[in-house]
Amino acid sequence: MVADLREMLENQWVSEIRIDKFRFVEQNGFYEPDSAKEKAGVDKGKGKTAVKHELEHFYIGDSYGGNQDWFPTFMMRIGGCGAETACDSSVYFALRRGLIKIAPENAGGMSREEYVRFAYKMKPYLSPRRTGIDRLDIYMDGYAQYLRDCGETRLSMTSFDGTEPYEAAKEAIMSQIDKGYPVPTLILNHRNKAFRDYVWHWFLINGYDAADERFLVKTVTYSKYEWLDLRELWDTGYERRGGFVLYHIMEELES
Repeated sequence: MVADLREMLENQWVSEIRIDKFRFVEQNGFYEPDSAKEKAGVDKGKGKTAVKHELEHFYIGDSYGGNQDWFPTFMMRIGGCGAETACDSSVYFALRRGLIKIAPENAGGMSREEYVRFAYKMKPYLSPRRTGIDRLDIYMDGYAQYLRDCGETRLSMTSFDGTEPYEAAKEAIMSQIDKGYPVPTLILNHRNKAFRDYVWHWFLINGYDAADERFLVKTVTYSKYEWLDLRELWDTGYERRGGFVLYHIMEELES
């Protein structure tokens, strides 16, 4: 009965975190107070589309990719976004780019349970921790070790820091998506409450839409996707920022 009560309380806390990640970050000492009271939102816009490029993702049942809410342990549910991002990347590269050693053999038809087992295989490389996987190099080092242990040497990574200017971030996204690479993205704090689900969070970007004056990116997390204004997402309002991890396949670098 005590275990059941603990599980109920944990699930309630996870639900509260999902509702307002700003509060979670603040309570755990990561949030930098901001005196400005902003009421900002994401305007989807209806501009004429000039260029739109989306990568083909994958489904687990009717879910668009993986979901850390499926993880059975508390720390993985609240801090497993790095492992989930690596798992989704692995499945994508196995299915779409032929790097079959880095994902389960049945990557194209995994059940939810099989995905969870895969995520826990990834966990030792990208373990949840109190401060989170809050630097690009932590993700890159952990995922690179996983790739080495799988015997995959063709996939490499470089970092793109969140302090880089917006125009450079836009070009990086277009370049990666056009080459067929999803983009792991880390957001730390953000003053725009429209992005509260992305605070202290890893997720994938797997598409862009250049429409008139706005440049939208397709973000993937919690088994769903949405289109967000990259300029607004990139301008967090804080000195310390996350950024992108840029994938590279060695054979293509050499060609």
